[in-house]
Amino acid sequence: MRVIRKYANRRLYDTQQSRYVTLEDLRRLIIEEEPFRVEDAKSGEDLTRTILLSIIIEQEQADGESDVFSNDLLAQLIRVYDMASPLPLSRYLEQGTQLMLEQQKRLQSQWKQAIRHTPLEFMRELAEENMRFWQKTLNQSAEADEPSDASEPKADSRDASNDNKSS
Repeated sequence: MRVIRKYANRRLYDTQQSRYVTLEDLRRLIIEEEPFRVEDAKSGEDLTRTILLSIIIEQEQADGESDVFSNDLLAQLIRVYDMASPLPLSRYLEQGTQLMLEQQKRLQSQWKQAIRHTPLEFMRELAEENMRFWQKTLNQSAEADEPSDASEPKADSRDASNDNKSS
């Protein structure tokens, strides 16, 4: 796991790459599913959660069109903290978000495959697949009808009599 150290001057230092990084760099690591841990340079305290929240705040402020957290949702989340026995909201949100991301990936994959195949290309591939099926079926049928070398059938007496009649 990559370790990022946060110094008192609020700078973040990537110990693996030996360089200072930004919240945007950490956001890219998240997107690339690269695990990391942010720790205080002096105490070693785990600050990962705080940094992740900072990245979300930055994302929310960056583009007004892609707000994930509406004012109403944020107010509801604050109310959850005030409940006598808070709901297991964290687990629910994690599982729901994971499901949504998996479905999104599957949908994107299917969409890419659908775009890759034009209707004509799709029909060509179907025709080729059908042709291979029928060729295989006919070859298997022909192989089953062929006599084996060990048991050559004798000429049919009807064939022999037909040959004699024609002469």
